[in-house]
Parts: sequence; structure tokens; C-alpha cells
Amino acid sequence: MRRTALLASAALLTTLLPLTAAAPASGADDPAPVPVDRFEGEVPFASPPAEGVFTWGSDNDDPPALRLAARDDAPEGDQVLTGTYDISGYGGFTHTFAYAEPAHDWSAHKGIRFWWDGQSNGKQIAFELKDGGTNGEASELWTTSFTDDFSGWKQIELPFTDFTYRTDYQPVGGIDHILGLTETWGYAVTLPVGTKDQLAMDGVELYGKADQSLKASVRTDSAVYPTDEGGTATARLTVGTIGDTALDEPVTVTYETTGGTGDPGKDYTPVTGTVTFPAGTASGATREIRVPTLRDRSAEPAETIPLKLTVTGAKAPAETPQIVVDAHGLPYLDSELPVRKRVADLLSRLSLEEKAGQMTQAERGALTTSGDIATYALGSLLSGGGSTPTPNTAEAWAKMIDGFQLRAQATRFQIPLIYGVDAVHGHNNLAGATIMPHNIGLGASRNPQLAYQAGAVTAAETRATGIPWDFAPCLCVTRDDRWGRVYESFGEDPALVESMETVIQGLQGRPDGRDLDRGDKVLATAKHFVGDGGTEYGSSTTGTYTIDQGVTKVTRKQLEAVHLAPYETAVDRGVGTVMPSFSSLDLIGDDQGPVKMHARADMINGVLKDRMGFDGFVISDWQAIDQIPGDYASDVRTSVNAGLDMIMVPYAYRDFHGTLVDEVGAGRISERRIDDAVSRILTQKFRLGLFEKPYADTSGASEIGSAEHRAVARRAAAESQVLLKNAGGLLPLRKSQKVYVAGSNADDIGNQSGGWTVTWQGSSGDITPGTTVLEAMRKHAARLTYSKDASAPTGGHDVGVVVVGETPYAEGVGDVGNGHDLRLSPADQAAVDKVCGAMKCAVLIVAGRPQIVDDGTVAGIDALVASWLPGTEGDGVADVLYGKRPFTGQLPVSWPRSEAQLPINVGDTSYDPRFPYGWGLTTLTKVPEGGAATLKALGVAAAAAEKAGAQAAGRALVTKARLIVQQRAAGTGITEAVAGPFADADHLLVTGRYGAAVERLRAAYRAA
Repeated sequence: MRRTALLASAALLTTLLPLTAAAPASGADDPAPVPVDRFEGEVPFASPPAEGVFTWGSDNDDPPALRLAARDDAPEGDQVLTGTYDISGYGGFTHTFAYAEPAHDWSAHKGIRFWWDGQSNGKQIAFELKDGGTNGEASELWTTSFTDDFSGWKQIELPFTDFTYRTDYQPVGGIDHILGLTETWGYAVTLPVGTKDQLAMDGVELYGKADQSLKASVRTDSAVYPTDEGGTATARLTVGTIGDTALDEPVTVTYETTGGTGDPGKDYTPVTGTVTFPAGTASGATREIRVPTLRDRSAEPAETIPLKLTVTGAKAPAETPQIVVDAHGLPYLDSELPVRKRVADLLSRLSLEEKAGQMTQAERGALTTSGDIATYALGSLLSGGGSTPTPNTAEAWAKMIDGFQLRAQATRFQIPLIYGVDAVHGHNNLAGATIMPHNIGLGASRNPQLAYQAGAVTAAETRATGIPWDFAPCLCVTRDDRWGRVYESFGEDPALVESMETVIQGLQGRPDGRDLDRGDKVLATAKHFVGDGGTEYGSSTTGTYTIDQGVTKVTRKQLEAVHLAPYETAVDRGVGTVMPSFSSLDLIGDDQGPVKMHARADMINGVLKDRMGFDGFVISDWQAIDQIPGDYASDVRTSVNAGLDMIMVPYAYRDFHGTLVDEVGAGRISERRIDDAVSRILTQKFRLGLFEKPYADTSGASEIGSAEHRAVARRAAAESQVLLKNAGGLLPLRKSQKVYVAGSNADDIGNQSGGWTVTWQGSSGDITPGTTVLEAMRKHAARLTYSKDASAPTGGHDVGVVVVGETPYAEGVGDVGNGHDLRLSPADQAAVDKVCGAMKCAVLIVAGRPQIVDDGTVAGIDALVASWLPGTEGDGVADVLYGKRPFTGQLPVSWPRSEAQLPINVGDTSYDPRFPYGWGLTTLTKVPEGGAATLKALGVAAAAAEKAGAQAAGRALVTKARLIVQQRAAGTGITEAVAGPFADADHLLVTGRYGAAVERLRAAYRAA
């Protein structure tokens, strides 16, 4: 959480460093400085596409707090840009020029300079330029830095020649890799992590005369050139100029092979020479340097041969390219050997440092340089929510990940990376992907086959972009609607969650892992182990969260029955990885109190690995080991000794790597534990076929967002709709009716998709291709009026449809009490009241969890639908509204009457929800007649079906009985006496006890 730092006095700062002493001299023939920012109010605080200064960060607390302030010691003018920061992940600020204006031409100048109020904290501060492209958010990024090792004001000069192309994070994936400066879109400042401090900046300006080397640059087509032993590697040099003009002067490149692990004369033929691009050479011209390698017939790990380049007359490449002679002849490379033998062979060859690298996972945007992949032998990278290439296309994803995989080829044993993303309802980071309903909607469908298909579509679209690992599914059993992750759960009943774990086979294929090397399958992750859905309200200590990452306090019996059961099923289904929860577990009676799950060896080693026999690997959650009490070394050894195999350390990968090596060296983590962890990781990499095919197989990319895939999502959206009330048979609608549509969520693809869509938190608006509920309804309705706020006249309409609910959020940001509640917004409530007061109406609640609707509102609504978060295919919602498909969805969670009832769940001793777990009216289906007599007969038949193992017949019989009870209860009212046995019946149905389910329904019928 951001904390305010105290400002030092201006008088003190001026006495520390006189302003005139810091100003560097300028050349006599230099052009006059050109102001960029004076911070006198001429540039507003505004976000793109408008021009302005805006802040950003990895979470809600990381953006700095900025303001313009008058200061007596301002180096230029009267005001300065000042603020405070306390950054845990990443954060900073940007000045981007308006999209409506032309880019700025800075090419005539030597560099950029500004005044910085030093805090002498010794931290590096990154400064970045936005160059080329169509606008500031689709430009190349070039970066340099300075060190805050001084006090008071100092003018910082950054020559443009010091800026390097950002290889760790490049939102456009590259335009021309040339710092042209003829189309500059602004600059950004990245503030240091882990330092609570203040900042002040003033007088940003361009200075000096451009260096000759800025007009031209030489780049290589790759940083790494793998080749088979005996093959010839070819490095291509390309010269580029600002504005793509011809060279004014010659450019020479002297090259030589030197250093590395390759042996000259034995492993390769040394080469040396000079390449010349004469004056007049066109921009984009290329030359080739060939490096022959030699065959020595011995099995060897990979060998590196740096190609040193010395450039005259142009800017040199940012790094020295490497020729790599591929590893060859070693047993682990033999795809015919069993995986266990390949793993054993490779493990025996790795150094401790290389093993530590395999256990390290970094955020792709946090890499200081892509060369760190080889330097630290990193085992994995991930994209956090919203960490995407720009343009956010399938092609750009594949190209980006292939670039990272190429870097791994420069390691001794060329172990490929395993790249992971949170594809939790489709490949949701990718714009244009098929976005499924969130898990809560799939749970409402009660259709395991549909969950399987949703997983299969997600896997195919994800793997087609080069990503082999999905941090899904969430197997949490949600127990409190105030939790910001409710929609990540299939429901409140562990039996329902278990039944939907068919999604694992959709993602991975067969349980034995034989399908993982297919181009349409990914490694799945069961998360969050264990008990994250049971955290108590008010127990969270994470920032402003109220329930997420809090404490789950249960007996061992409750833990086993409710929270552990889904993981037993996941292990049986062969799930490849498991992710522990941020939350703490407080087992009543074990006298330990709350213990962070990432530190619970009894649960990870003891229950998951030993008792359940889980043979995959355990991956930590985002920076989660930092929440374990103690210093960093303690966090590392506690989590690894507890059974974590790979640690997600998005920004601290270097610190983690070094600390892990030190802890093993000191004997506080055993080498046996390290070998177990690395064996598990390597096993999954071999199963995924990454050693044979490390690069993206994009053959399935054309199917991303295809009609076939969207048809699955459309069906899922339809089957997820739960009809809670349908007075007078208002639904389905008829095409001939004149319909009045209102509400905030009727025409918003972002709202109906929810969090974890394109970005971590999701956002309202037209964020990805799809069909809104309104657009889908227009295809059915002959006459339709739309008024978002219901301000248009309501007269003359046959029926109203009001689509209301939540706006997107994710995780603890969405906790009730953290800026959220469970009630409709005043605007939504007003729209419901106006429309339903004027005509017969149906209200659709698009939300990730139940919303509190009071008695009067429910009474005034003719039809009420829980739409959950249906994803991009609003056609599925319209399908049931207009009777193309019947309503068949059932509540995956109990729908409360008031927030005071929470938590409320099936099986509670006191249970009086507005709508019970399992409730869901249907349309287009005739309800059986005969009342009690028919129920009795259904009970006999259901018991017989159960005994015979006739699952389909048993489910059909219970469904008929449920429809009879619902019809009666809908007319008489859902009392506590009805709700309890009704909800129990659905739990029994899911567990296959059909006879007992009908008996409980008979009890509910009698109570009604």
C-alpha cells in the first residue's frame, strides 16, 4: 500500500548542491536547447490518446502519486513535477504526446536532459524513449538509466547514443530496431523498486548537436545462432539510417570469433575480417558473416562462440551475437528413450546453478536483458495478466516467445523454457481469442462435457501462440460471495467442482500425459492449493483486500471434505502442475495457528505429493513466498523445503537464483530436494515435447476465434444462464414483441467478459471482438429500442429487458469492502425500477457472483436471470431469451437474501437463501404432472437407476422431480423448509445418489 514520504525542505536541498554547479558545458556550435516539459501547467495529467503525463504500475499501489508544486528552488520556472512512491512490483510515469498530433522530431539533438532532485538512495532510475510507430502506445521502446547517488538538484544528461533497444519488453515486437528520433512520442521514467521515497523533476529539454553515429546503426538478425555440429552459422548484418536514407559516410564492421566455450580449431574455424557499407549504401542493406563449425564425433553439451563486432561510423548492436554449436550425442537428447531415463541423464549433468535456474520463473517484462535467460539458465517465463506484446496478435505472441526460446539455446544443455499464462476462460490475454464464460458459469451449466470442450478450445488457442502451460483451472470451492474470486470457482459444492474437472482433460488430453506434445494441448495447473475459497471475511492482511489471501479456519474433517477433495480428483486426472494459495490455513486443533500455504510442508509434501501421489511439479503464485514471515533467505528455504518446485519471482529472479544457491551451499536446503524439484520440472518439459519442438507450432493459429470455437463458447453461454423467476411465462420472448432494452451491461463486451480479459483486472468497453447481449438481441427482435440509462420513452413496448450487474475486477481488488458491494449500482437500480414499473420485464444480472436484490425489486420483476459472466458470445444469451435453446442452468452457489446471511452454503444447518443451490427454472420443457404421486414413482425409478449404474437415466429422473418441485415452490414461495432439502438434492444428484436426491425433493415438495 502506498505510504506518503516526508518532503525534505527546499532550503536544505539548495544548500546541499548549488544549481549552477551542476550544469554541464555546451559546445559553441550546439543548437539552442529545445524545451520538452517545463512543468508549469502546460502539460496536463491525462491518459492516451490525449497528450499528458500519466502514472502506471503493477498493481493499485504501485503508480506514484504525482502533482505539480511551486518550489522556491525550482531550477526552471516556478513549479516542478513532484510526488511520492513506494513500489513493490514496478511503477513510474510517462509523458506521451497526443495521437491527434504528429510525432516530434528530435533527430537534430545530442540527447535529452532534465533536472532531478537527488535523494542519494543509490538506486538506478530507468529513462525510456518512445520511438517510431503509429502512436505512443505502439512504438519501440529505447532505454537507459542513471543512478540517484547525489543529494539535491542535478541536471542529468542522457545522450541518445546511450539508449538501447529494450529486448526484455517491447510492446510492438519491433518496428525497425532503429532509434530514428524523427518520430518520437514521448518518454517514461521507471522508478526503483523497494524504496519508499519522493521525487522531483524539472526542465526536460533537448540539448546539443546530434552525433554522427545516430544517423546510422548496424544490427544483427539475431543474438543467438544455433547450428548443428559441423554446420555453418550465418550472421546477417543490416545497416539502417534515420528516415531510410542512403549512407552519407561509409560504415565498417570489423569482426572476429573470440572467447566463449568453443575451442578454436577444434570446434570451429576462427574467422576475422571487415565488412564495409560504402557511402551511398541504401538503408536496409545486408552483409553476411559465415562461421564454420567442425565435427569431432564426441558427445558434447552446447558450445558458444561469441562474434565480436567493432563498428565505425554507426551505432553498434546492443550485444555481441553468439554462435552456438548444438548439444549432441547425449542420452537426454534421444527421444526414443523413456522420459525417466532422459530426466536422470540430464539431471546428472547439471550444476547447482543450472538446477536453480530451472526452479526460477520470471515475468517476461521484468527481464533486465533477454541475455539473462542464458546467464541464469532460467527454466520458465510467464506473462502476468495484461502482459502482452503489441500488437496483441497471435503472430506477435509466437514471435515473442520464440525469441525467448532462442535465448535458452545459448545454455549448455539447451533446456527449453516452459512459458505460462493465466488462460482462465479462454486464451484471455489475447485480443480476438474466444472468451468462454468464467468458471462460475460453467458450473451453472452442470455439463462436464461442455467444460471439457471449453478446455480443449482454450488449449488449442493457447498452444497455437507458442504457450505450452496454462495456470488453470481454479479448483477453489467458493464459500463466501464477498470474495473477489467467486467467479473463478465452479461453485460452492466440492462435488460440483469435481464433476467439472473434465476441463483438465480438455486442456491436457489423456491422464497419462501422452497427449501433451500435441499442438493443441497445454499443461494444466490445479489452483489454489488448498482452501482459498474458504477464507474468512476480514482476515486478509494484503493491502486493502478484505477476504482474498486471508485465513481459512477449518477442522481437518472440513478441510478434507470441502477443500481437498477436488485436488484428489485432479491428481487422478493427471494434472501436470499445482499452484498453492496465497491464503493461510488455520487447522483447528493443530496448535499452529494460521500458516501461509506456501510454507505448509504438511500439505504440499505430506498430503499432495506423498498421500495423493502427485508426480507433477508445484509452482508458487505471484511473489507469494514474500508473504512468508522472515527474511528473504528464510522465505526461499521455507517454501522450497515445503515442497515448492518452481518459484514465481516475477521481478526478483536474480535475487532468488542467488539465494537458492546460497541456501543449498549452506546445507539449509538439501541437494536431494533440489534434484526432486528439477526432475519434476524436466519431466513435464519432456512430456510437452519441448526438447524436440521448442518453438511455436502456429498451424492452429487460424482457428483462434474461429466460428467453430465461438460456437462452443456460445453454447456455454447459453447453458450457463440460470432462470431464477419467470412469472407468467414471460420468457422466452417472441420475435414479434417490441422490446425495450436498458442497463449498463446490455452493450458492453468488457463487462460481460469480466476480469482476466485482455488485462488482469479486465475493463469496460469494446476491448476484444465479440457480440454483446444487445447486438445478439437485435438479430432476433423485429422491433427494439435501446436506452442504456432508460431515459428514452418507455411507452408502446411489449416487454423490457434490463441487463445490469458488475463491472470487471479480479482477485482481492474485487473483494466486498474493497470498493465493491453486492448491490446494483444506483443507475442500474433506477433503470430496473423505471422499466419494470412501465411494462412486463426481464432482468439479467451480468456478474461474477450473486447480487443482493431486495423483496420489492424481486416482486416487481417478471423474469430474473443470473447471466454470470458469459464472455464474448452474447448470442448464447439471446439464444435462451428467444427460445432457440431452453434455459437449463442451475445455481452453482446459493443466492442470498441479504449480505447479513453470508457466508451461506448448501448443507448449512440454518439455510434460507432467496434461491437455493441447484435452483434453475427451465423453458421449452413440459413439467411432469401428478405432483406427489409422480414424485414417489420417480423416486423408485431413480433408486433403481442408481443401483444399476444408469447415470444418464438417474440424472434425467432427478431432473424431472426437480422441475415438479420448482413449479410448486415458485408459486408458493421458497421457504427455509423448502430450500434446505432442495439444495441437498442437487448435491446428492452430483454425487450420483439419485434415489436419495428424489427423496429430498419429495421433502421440499411437502414443505412447499
